Amino acid sequence: MAYTIRPFREEDAPALAALTLAAIRAVGAHGYSPEQVEVWASRHPGPERFLERALSGHRIFVAADVEDQAVAYTLLEGDGHLDMLYCHPDHTRQGLADELLAHAEQDARSHEMTRLYTEASELARPAFERAGYSVTHRRDFEIEGVAIHNYAMEKPLD
Repeated sequence: MAYTIRPFREEDAPALAALTLAAIRAVGAHGYSPEQVEVWASRHPGPERFLERALSGHRIFVAADVEDQAVAYTLLEGDGHLDMLYCHPDHTRQGLADELLAHAEQDARSHEMTRLYTEASELARPAFERAGYSVTHRRDFEIEGVAIHNYAMEKPLD
């Protein structure tokens, strides 16, 4: 299937909210317990979050299918923080994470950022490693009393 990477549009917000939850619930189950998956999912509100982030100047890059429907995305903040990288479960293993990370890196370089950094889930970590990010440390924390973890990762842009 052919995909294109394009900037976020307001009408993408509902699809991004839905695919985020679908990804957490379907793919998250491969690296986290059911309880961890549900508290992780509970932290992701609806479409308004994407509209607010876009309005505040964060850049959201969307992978769209042949019908121009959003199927994956990443969000780049102005300081080089990649806040989210999600792909709908029906579109995993298509190289979309790699393409989105490369696109975000190209954008960061064009804005003269000196590094990219993120907090990657157990499942996203391999995609970030393929893109040249290194783990700085494992982050163990709690959400609503449920222990969960991710990885602080970064990539210098020389």
